Amino acid sequence: MKKPMMSAIILLTIIILMASFDLSLDGSAPIAVSESARGHVLFVCPAASAFWDAMASGFSPFTRYIVMGFFFALIVLVAMWGWALYQNLLKDEFNKDSFSNSWTFTKMLFWAGIVIMLILNTPNHYRSVKVSGQDGNWVLCENTSANARPVHANSVHSK
Repeated sequence: MKKPMMSAIILLTIIILMASFDLSLDGSAPIAVSESARGHVLFVCPAASAFWDAMASGFSPFTRYIVMGFFFALIVLVAMWGWALYQNLLKDEFNKDSFSNSWTFTKMLFWAGIVIMLILNTPNHYRSVKVSGQDGNWVLCENTSANARPVHANSVHSK
């Protein structure tokens, strides 16, 4: 296995273990919650990624067209793979060179899809919430996050 692939696997494993066992690199002390409130409290933080939110809202009028273009490219990619497979079946031999353009286009489309997802769905997109009785943009966070506030779970609603 190549070194970059092995490094990616090791880093992914470390991230999974740290998230599973509630380990943190910053060492912030968790917010103490009383025993009676435990299980009824969620932690919210002010949304701080104004740059990403502004970028996503700037692209929002074009989201439909961007997604249409992505799926157009995906259909073309499937046709390219199908054509290369068909050509190999006709010749009854495997020619690796007929798949080089398809494979290059696959890698480019994959990473373009990742970038599109990151631009259209900001880091706060999936964790944004409304807090009853409080104005502003809020996101769910951990009890060790900076500016975290404990809020009763019934006050937190999805957007």
